[in-house]
Formats: sequence, C-alpha cells, structure tokens
Amino acid sequence: MKTLIKSLALVLLTSAALVHAGDFPKGSPKFESSLRSALNDAKKNGKPIVAVYSAVWCGPCQAMKNNVYPSDSVKPLHDKFNWAYLDADDKRNEKDMKKFGVSGIPHIEFLNAAGESVGKQVGGNSPEAFASKLNEVLTKAGTAPATATAAADTSKK
Repeated sequence: MKTLIKSLALVLLTSAALVHAGDFPKGSPKFESSLRSALNDAKKNGKPIVAVYSAVWCGPCQAMKNNVYPSDSVKPLHDKFNWAYLDADDKRNEKDMKKFGVSGIPHIEFLNAAGESVGKQVGGNSPEAFASKLNEVLTKAGTAPATATAAADTSKK
C-alpha cells in the first residue's frame, strides 16, 4: 500500500511539473516543445535554432527561463531564431540528447537551419552574455545581419 501511495504521489508531482514546464514568463521567445518542430520551422524560414535542454527541478535552468530568455538584452534576438525548450526528463528527447552529448543542464545547443551544431552552452549565464553568444551563433550560422559599417561602405559605391 505504501508503494502504491508513493507511486501515485510521484505521478501527480510529475504531472504537475509537466503542466508548468510550458509556462514561460511574459516576453519570452516562442518556444516549440520538440526539436523536430523547430527543425521544420528552420527549413521554412532559414533561421538557426536555439535548442534548450532543461528541467523543472533545475535551478540554473529556471533562472535562464525566468531571467535571461525574456530579458531586454535577449528580446531583440527572439525573431532571429527558432526556439525549442526540451525537457531533459522526457524520454522522447533522449536520442537527441545523446547525439549532442548532453550530460549537464541547462544545455543549449545552437544549430544552423540545416540542423547542424554551430555551438553549445552548458550552464547558465547573464542576459548580456547570452545575447553575445546568440550574436556569435548568428555569425557562425551565416545569418548575421550586415554591420552598419559594411552597409555604409556599400552605399558609397
């Protein structure tokens, strides 16, 4: 009987955690819940992917979710990427986690529009540092906008 009660409690806690896993603070990017969806979006729009492997029980993951992704530093970059928020405890994500060598979370894998890795970040950081990383990824993925200097040079010709 104790085992049954413990099992039921675990199921209820897990269910509650999954319900809240999709809750994002106001101002967050639009996250897909599967890497496949983000890859399909990338094929259509040519934007790179930010694949966030996270969990509801992970403090640094929740700090990134609540303080970094919706931050003023990161907001200007939301529309330049396809975003996926992937539960590290979900068995459906195991294959991709193994592929990307996810061993600690948060693990953020940056992919170009073809789905090839162009970098990663393990652990949390500040909004400013994450925005800098996103700009670096745009350059590596070949989707960075021309700088103001480069644009000015072409207008002089």
